[in-house]
Amino acid sequence: MPRDRDPLAVGRVIGDVLDPFTRSISLNITYNNRDHVTNGCELKPSQVVNQPRVDVGGDDLRTFYTLVMVDPDAPSPSDPNLREYLHWLVTDIPGTTGASFGQEVVCYESPRPSVGIHRFVFILFRQLGRQTVYAPGWRQNFNTRDFAELYNLGLPVAAVYFNCQRESGSGGRRR
Repeated sequence: MPRDRDPLAVGRVIGDVLDPFTRSISLNITYNNRDHVTNGCELKPSQVVNQPRVDVGGDDLRTFYTLVMVDPDAPSPSDPNLREYLHWLVTDIPGTTGASFGQEVVCYESPRPSVGIHRFVFILFRQLGRQTVYAPGWRQNFNTRDFAELYNLGLPVAAVYFNCQRESGSGGRRR
């Protein structure tokens, strides 16, 4: 796919979070058994409260993957000084399975953007071996590129992102 048509490039995920890469594994992410994440789709905070189902492709249970979920727009897209904010980290996911078969090393934190439209990016890396990736000490100012370099993960094998913004209204009538 030409880079100028790649939705990850159009959404500036390539550039802000990742270097150009070639997708080589399928990565399917679904919230609430119905909200399938496609690049650039809009999901409301109420739709992403619970961690999603993540299905990883591949053809070998002996190959392990790391899933990273970040918000490169924290705390606001106009001033992302906490970029990137780590929302979830799962390691040791066997190929052909899903995140539930991996090791959750940073628990899922649901997106709650307060200002502007935020991008939430899921990135999948192939690990060199099992139990070779560890949790960082913090969530804010996480850097996916540095993390991948530290653990020799190389370029991603898949990535997908969605947009999310604060829901209007308070959810009830005011008295």
